[in-house]
Amino acid sequence: MGASQEGRSIWDRPPLPDATRGQIRPHASAQKGWGTNNTNFYHVSRNYPMTKQSKITAFEARFPLASLSLSPLNPRQNVPENEVIELADSLWSAGLIQNISGLLTDEGGAEIVAGGRRLRALQYLADKHPDLETKRPDLANPLVNLAPDRTTAEAWANTENIARKALEPADEIRAYGKMSANGATAGNIARAFAVTEKHVYRRLALSKLPEAVLDALANGEINLSAAACFTISDDEEHSIEVLNEVRGRSHISDHTIKTMLKPDSIKGTDRRAKFVGEEAYKAAGGRIGGDLFSEITLFDDPELLDKLFLEKLEATSEELRDSEGWKWAETSANNHFGFWDIDQRKMDQVRSVAGELNDEQAERCEELEYKEEDLTDEEQAELDALEAILRGDFTEAQKEHAGFIMYVNHDGKIDTYKGLVLPEDKAAAVEAGILSKNTIGGTKDAPKSPISQKLADDLSRVVTGARQHAMLNDPELLMALLAFQLSGGSYFADPIGLSKNEVPNIPTTEAKGYTLDARLTEPPHLKDSKISNRKAEVEAFKAFRKKGKEFVEGELIRQLAALLKGGNVEMCKLVDREVKTDIRAVWTPTAENFFNRVGGPYLNELWCDLLDLKANDEKAKSFAKLKKGEKAKSMEKLFSDEDTRKLHAVTQKQAAKIDKWLPEGMK
Repeated sequence: MGASQEGRSIWDRPPLPDATRGQIRPHASAQKGWGTNNTNFYHVSRNYPMTKQSKITAFEARFPLASLSLSPLNPRQNVPENEVIELADSLWSAGLIQNISGLLTDEGGAEIVAGGRRLRALQYLADKHPDLETKRPDLANPLVNLAPDRTTAEAWANTENIARKALEPADEIRAYGKMSANGATAGNIARAFAVTEKHVYRRLALSKLPEAVLDALANGEINLSAAACFTISDDEEHSIEVLNEVRGRSHISDHTIKTMLKPDSIKGTDRRAKFVGEEAYKAAGGRIGGDLFSEITLFDDPELLDKLFLEKLEATSEELRDSEGWKWAETSANNHFGFWDIDQRKMDQVRSVAGELNDEQAERCEELEYKEEDLTDEEQAELDALEAILRGDFTEAQKEHAGFIMYVNHDGKIDTYKGLVLPEDKAAAVEAGILSKNTIGGTKDAPKSPISQKLADDLSRVVTGARQHAMLNDPELLMALLAFQLSGGSYFADPIGLSKNEVPNIPTTEAKGYTLDARLTEPPHLKDSKISNRKAEVEAFKAFRKKGKEFVEGELIRQLAALLKGGNVEMCKLVDREVKTDIRAVWTPTAENFFNRVGGPYLNELWCDLLDLKANDEKAKSFAKLKKGEKAKSMEKLFSDEDTRKLHAVTQKQAAKIDKWLPEGMK
């Protein structure tokens, strides 16, 4: 573009020729702000992708509102007045978020092809505010995305989705909050911004955050997920303290932030909260907090919740004892009660007396159990009653000498361990014939130990501490014990307090196209050892250790390698760099392990991509006509069969691409 043209106003220029589109420089007057004359404008080159093969070039310019008109190409020729007013309120509060798009006119204005509703809303504001130029020059001189030609303008008119400028989260949150404060409903805001009402409600929840939190979000010191954590706190001073600890530290998890904000709160998914119930808790004066984004209710008075939990559990226990006639009843605040607890308390247990069904009942029970259609409520109740007879019940004589322990399980439901006989009641239970003498090893209880259970636990800890102290002097033995345990040798009790969680490394297709180092797939060294008692375990360990230091270290290495997960993303990258991880060195895609498990269109695109074919190529068409199974087999041969590659004239470059290819998610 020549120097003489550079000084002319855009309104005086004819449509740009193809050679110069997108090359206009910003006008010098654009630095001075907006004015009412046609020379105060700016425009910026932009490339907008249209397809994979081509790009279009356009530019932006600010126009006085009076120079804009609705193009006949615009699909929004008629817009309800209420929508225009709602959008006008949004524009007044938040500005023009999405540019309108148009085509230059010979008079120096622009015909709007996309954004007709926004244009009407701006015109509505101009009528409502005669001083719009002074108050809101940004709205009086809106930015217009200009099409380089009529063909592009028509495309834009049909898509209505060009040059969308999304608000940054912090700006969006503040804009929604401002509109809500001015009386806009969530529905109004959702329609104005073309988002869902749920999205609006979530943003409005964030709009109530302290300004410091929103500032930190706007400055990139915390992300949106971290900002959402602060909605659970109603203590602004504490929120700021937590914010100062976490800002700029992206590695801190959302869970950690929430714990810092409310360290004592109990989630509504906790078994105690489920058992007590939100209504009962609130009726007792309990405070409820909320995590809108995780949809979790928080019980903010843990001491009150514990009190209500124990009171309800005790009341429920007493009610059951009275209704069923047990000698005694206890409650446990734990979430489980089992054989170990019974053994520790030296209790015994009587079994319920199983019932019997008569011939008619047995036939009906079998009929209901094997009925093909779903049971009606009445039939299910009938089946439950018959099964209850089979399970049996405790007799009145048993209840006279036994009791139960009630607790609340993980799901917040009552569980009851019934038929328990206390040590002091065993003799009477034997005499009454409800407990076998052999079961308890005699009718007399052993004398009570002078050592309490709490003291015994402390003594046991001292023994463990002494053992740990001595072990520090023999690291070789410690390593051997670890290798032995990881190899599966500790059948009865692990020598070291380390849990071994299997890390699956074999796909469901097993070894198809997949070969690992044998050390990762062969069974543990002690898998077939006949360890049937404690003495045999000790002998097995002695034999294991005699194999020598090299063997022990080898076992330890392969067992630890089998437990490798990698860690976080960055740690995985570091490991991969260090060991030069090569997935294709151990895995090749086959029909069974991959290609039969994806769709036909996916295989069509992959075939074209690997062989550099266009969709209308005859080879591509031939492949697309194959049945799914045939496509999978052909693809497998392309990856593993040299003759197939020669048949398709695979180039060296294509072969390299095939040999390195990995599905999405494995890269």
